[in-house]
Amino acid sequence: MPFLLSPRLTVSLRGFLAATCLMAAAPAMAVDKPGAQSSAEAAKDKKSDAPSFTGKAALLPADSVTHHSTTVGGSKLSYTAKAGTLTLRDEKGEPSARMFYVAYTLDGQEPGRRPVSFFFNGGPGGATAYLNLGAAGPVALTFPAGNPTDGAGAKLAPNPDTWLPGTDMVFVDAIGTGYSLPVKPEDAAKSFYGTKQDARTFARAINLWLGENNRHSSPVWLAGESYGGIRSIEVATALQEQQNVILSGIIMVSPALEMKLLDTGSNPLAAAMVLPSLEAVALDNQHRLSPAAIEDSWHYAFGPYLTTLAGDPPEGDAAAAFYTEVAKRTGLPEDIVARQRGTPDPQSHDVRSRNGRLISVYDGTLTIADPFPEGTDNSDSPDPTLFGFGRAYGSAFEGYAAQDLGFRTDLNYELLNLEVNRQWDYRGEGELIASEVPALRKLLALNPTLRVFIANGYFDLVCPFASSRWVASHIPVGKDRISLHVYPGGHMLYTRPQSRAALARDVRAFMTP
Repeated sequence: MPFLLSPRLTVSLRGFLAATCLMAAAPAMAVDKPGAQSSAEAAKDKKSDAPSFTGKAALLPADSVTHHSTTVGGSKLSYTAKAGTLTLRDEKGEPSARMFYVAYTLDGQEPGRRPVSFFFNGGPGGATAYLNLGAAGPVALTFPAGNPTDGAGAKLAPNPDTWLPGTDMVFVDAIGTGYSLPVKPEDAAKSFYGTKQDARTFARAINLWLGENNRHSSPVWLAGESYGGIRSIEVATALQEQQNVILSGIIMVSPALEMKLLDTGSNPLAAAMVLPSLEAVALDNQHRLSPAAIEDSWHYAFGPYLTTLAGDPPEGDAAAAFYTEVAKRTGLPEDIVARQRGTPDPQSHDVRSRNGRLISVYDGTLTIADPFPEGTDNSDSPDPTLFGFGRAYGSAFEGYAAQDLGFRTDLNYELLNLEVNRQWDYRGEGELIASEVPALRKLLALNPTLRVFIANGYFDLVCPFASSRWVASHIPVGKDRISLHVYPGGHMLYTRPQSRAALARDVRAFMTP
């Protein structure tokens, strides 16, 4: 899911976008559905002392259990889906939130030995429909092959690349997103909308699910996308320190790993990280993308390019030669490169608008007709992923939840809650912005079996693949347990069927003992 940034950090981090959001009309699923548990039956399963709710939290229906089957790799898989909520409580024991989740468990397995993976997206403010219907769930939203930006033409169908053969899956929406709701909205920002508060919330919810389903002996994994990279590190820490749950592994898709590495305008290292992605877009447009070309781009970015940016600004012939080289590598006009002093801002209209087309910052190879080809303020330059076809995931999930999972509600599914994003508190323990790399280093040192899988898209200009490689190379302990993978695609690399299939194969191989 694309990545959004709170206005409080926009100046310092130059609009760290977020959240892969796709939404389309959702037809009924082509999977077997012997029957859904009725509301009355589900109510009987609830504890007699179940809390009562008021406001929007009271509009969430009872948990729904349905049974399905699908075919993966020629083999029929029968599985149970449960769409429901977990009740979180405050320090007084009073209900504070209802956290929505969808769990898929493979039938006929020994639960204690079967891995279970907990998924979340990012934003902050994004729901899990992206990873659920985009990458790993048993059904997927697929866009027209001839026009991948056509959200209206997207269709739901069984996902041949579901991760279900290798792990049970629980997709959990952050409070304020999806169908997850605070009991007292006036207290939500303080209680839930922040790096540390959010981690405590997810850790508690995960432990509650493990307890309710007798899965504490199962290998536990986390899977996060975009800001979900930061979230996965924070949640892993909170699980270990506050819930006594030690993970088997973490899977990150297009992750933001460190907020401080996203400010291309004032951080030369961040600018060096995005350059290989800009060059990958140019190489792909020229049909010259190759591992050797990417390796050359990496060494230039973290060699001559970074050295030039970190030193005194070049002048005269030296400046002209520098701007010419950057322009040649990125395919950008030299006057734009010079105007931006050799650090092209991927979010600027000057960089994104080319020949009447507007590229997506989430996938530099995707374009739409530029509504303002004559030039405009960057805020009027809409991104096709964030504001166009990406919205298809929202309505697709609403239809899927109601028709196939039996979870019907009049509430709107909050695919991307911009108000949550606006209120987000990025502070750490005594830090202006929480720092994740030191936390990841501690996790790898304290847990000698923890493994980390990181997937990036070559053309992602929001969370560039070079940032993952740089972070991994600077981990002193456990570097050999970090596996890096880069696929053709952007931030939501799984919208490309071939990349989605490759990701599924690589994840399954990585999770196999």
